[in-house]
Amino acid sequence: MVWIKRFFAGVLLLVLLLAATIGIYVYRSFPALNGELKVSGLTAAVNVARDAADVTHIKAQSPRDAWMALGYVHAQERGWQLEFNRRVMRGELSEVLGEVTLDTDKLLRTLGIMEAAERQWQALPAEAKQPLQAYSDGVNAFYAGSAQALSPEFHILGVKPGGAGQPWTPQDSVGWALMMALDLGGNWGNEFARLSAAKVLNTEELWQLFTPYPGEAPASRTDFAKLYAGLGVFRPDAIKTGASDEYPAGAGGLFGMKIPANTDLLALDINDWAANIGNVEGKGSNNWVLAGSHTTSGKPLLANDPHLGLSAPAIWYFARLQAPAGQGADGKPAPALDVIGATLPGLPFVVLGRTAKVAWGFTNTGPDVQDLYLEQINPANPQQYRVPGSGPAQWAEFKIRNETIKVKGKPDVTLPVRSSRHGPVLSDAQKTHGQLLDTGKYVISLRWSALETDNRSAMAALRANQAQSVDELIAAYADHHSPMQNVVMADVAGKVAYKAIGKAPLRKADNDIRGVAPSPGWDARYDWAGWLPYTQTPQADAASIGQKGWFSNANQSVVPPGSDLFLGQDWAEPYRFNRIEQLLAATPRHDAASVQKIHADQLSLATARLLPFLQKTASQHPLAAQAQQALAGFDGVMRADSAAPLIFSVWVDELTRGVIGSKLGEARLKSMYGKRHFRGAIEEIMERDDKGWCGPAGCAAQSTAALDRALTVLQTSRGGQPAQWKWGDVHQALSAHRPFSNVAALARFFDVSVPTGGDSFTVNVGQYWPDDARFPFANRHAASLRAVYDLADLEKSQFIYQTGQSGLVFSSRYRDMSARWVGVDYRPLQMRPVGFKHELQLRP
Repeated sequence: MVWIKRFFAGVLLLVLLLAATIGIYVYRSFPALNGELKVSGLTAAVNVARDAADVTHIKAQSPRDAWMALGYVHAQERGWQLEFNRRVMRGELSEVLGEVTLDTDKLLRTLGIMEAAERQWQALPAEAKQPLQAYSDGVNAFYAGSAQALSPEFHILGVKPGGAGQPWTPQDSVGWALMMALDLGGNWGNEFARLSAAKVLNTEELWQLFTPYPGEAPASRTDFAKLYAGLGVFRPDAIKTGASDEYPAGAGGLFGMKIPANTDLLALDINDWAANIGNVEGKGSNNWVLAGSHTTSGKPLLANDPHLGLSAPAIWYFARLQAPAGQGADGKPAPALDVIGATLPGLPFVVLGRTAKVAWGFTNTGPDVQDLYLEQINPANPQQYRVPGSGPAQWAEFKIRNETIKVKGKPDVTLPVRSSRHGPVLSDAQKTHGQLLDTGKYVISLRWSALETDNRSAMAALRANQAQSVDELIAAYADHHSPMQNVVMADVAGKVAYKAIGKAPLRKADNDIRGVAPSPGWDARYDWAGWLPYTQTPQADAASIGQKGWFSNANQSVVPPGSDLFLGQDWAEPYRFNRIEQLLAATPRHDAASVQKIHADQLSLATARLLPFLQKTASQHPLAAQAQQALAGFDGVMRADSAAPLIFSVWVDELTRGVIGSKLGEARLKSMYGKRHFRGAIEEIMERDDKGWCGPAGCAAQSTAALDRALTVLQTSRGGQPAQWKWGDVHQALSAHRPFSNVAALARFFDVSVPTGGDSFTVNVGQYWPDDARFPFANRHAASLRAVYDLADLEKSQFIYQTGQSGLVFSSRYRDMSARWVGVDYRPLQMRPVGFKHELQLRP
């Protein structure tokens, strides 16, 4: 008995020691929010205070110290986020996750993000380099001198910040700006999808699948099926599945997909992201500005909610940067810095927000700034490709650089990266290209505007943070390059404006493909013909906005009606825009409360368009009568607590798979559908009862089959009582942690998930990805923040986002905004808060 007692006493002691060790580690991992810290590299003391809304206020004696302090704070609060993002853009994930991420690393190395970042850094003026260098110094100072323990991600994965190099460099900041451009400014996926579809569809069917923007004709009259067949670009065995293959009933839909058994769970999310780069669909936002003539105060109101992939921690970090005027790095006088709003960890600027006198908000413009080119390989020398020239075919050597990728537990991998005169050869890094193309004859290269050396977006961000009026803001953004954004702006004097900022390429008059699909790279007429001048980008001045009362954008086409300007055709369907216009027009004079109600709106005009087809669908399914009863009073409002939105969403998913899949074949559908929804195609096919797509029995039969499959998968996954089904139960807003979201034991702690309503077409957006292997209807892409600025009193400005300021999973501040975000509630965004909850001083 004595030995048994001693044994259990020893076990208890070990448990207590372990608990104490964990407790000490957790305590040491929290950032210092009060007191003093010494930070090497500062020139003077910096005050870092956090107000009741948890906005971080940085007050420095110089702009350089303010930017350095922001880098320090980002490293304190978002260290793992910085490290993971750095590894993504550098193509260094395999060093910590193993060869499962090798394809993702190869793609990022092929794109040359960091190679372009280095060129762009070298070309920046000293004035723009200073904040990037200071920010990097701040991040590195934290890791060099802080006693704060690393967050658990570093320990679980055995990662050292920065690996063998520095935790952060100025080039990393330039690279992260390029990554934002990659996420928001890409349509090469649509171009490749059109190429793939042209293998099994004629050109008329191609445009029925990739529908032109409402009211527009197809951007190109080229017979793509004939062009590509004539060139012989396809492999003989390329994705053979086509119209002869039947789409298997119930193969997709709710929980209908399986995760491959050999997939490393840690890599699922990031590999899926990489596989879908180049698809701009759904990557949008809402913003609007109301002239004083349409508000109760007589001063403008401005609202913004950028739609981005939800993540934990969130993409944003709210801060104020304040410093007096002084001398810049170039020796010239530098204006004072006082700006508050959303910063991006990785960058030293407030991206969205306000100064003391002017506010602004972004939406993604989405012009076509990426073109794919078919590069013909010289049969006599595979290291050469065809270039323009008269007479016999002219050939040039590919440029080649070698990249070394470190792989955990494996030998290093050497990657030869080829580039043509257009840009990187994507076919060398994307397996789907090799599955479709005869790469012994053709490869595909990419020209992308963001990779140009003259990208001076950092200069634009710096000057925007100094602006005090609409005119100054417009002038500041003349240097913005990528991604192109729609900016609404308003100042305290009452002036309002809209301006599309960034570079968009011009195409030649005889370019008959116009960048909507891969073009023959040896034909000079498909080369770009320069850039749209900043003075000619879409815009609206105070007079035109004042006449209407407002200006709004929701990623619809910004090209004026009747204009000869061509910026592309992959715009968002104008459902959100039309709904915002309805709501703005419905109230003669708005205030902040009415603007916030627009943010909360969940009426889906897209659902309302297809709903009558579902409501009249005949079905013999045992649950059909109950389902139709749930749908009887459905008005298209995608409420989280209602069954009808769930029934509709699963039905339209099954309908899309059945109609489109029967034409494309299962394999080709799988490669295109999910992040791309084909809603416009389904709407038009159903409205004209197109038997060419629906089959001889017509579209009513397809609708019946889709409803039967939908009810079966819902019965299996949600039970046999439709009245108890709720859209919000499966439409959870999932802010996913990278890379722990796919590991169930870790995801329960690191992910942030809340039930939501809405869909891809509501103002309060909730985009889901039907191809998601685990949660096909989870809300993955939504309002990454909401902000409302009242120019009558900018101290009444408000904001919210979906997680919290802290990136430390143990912190109460990791997810403390989620309830307010889902309820469309806000926190104050003030330069002069009543007081501060925490005050820290950073000293040299």
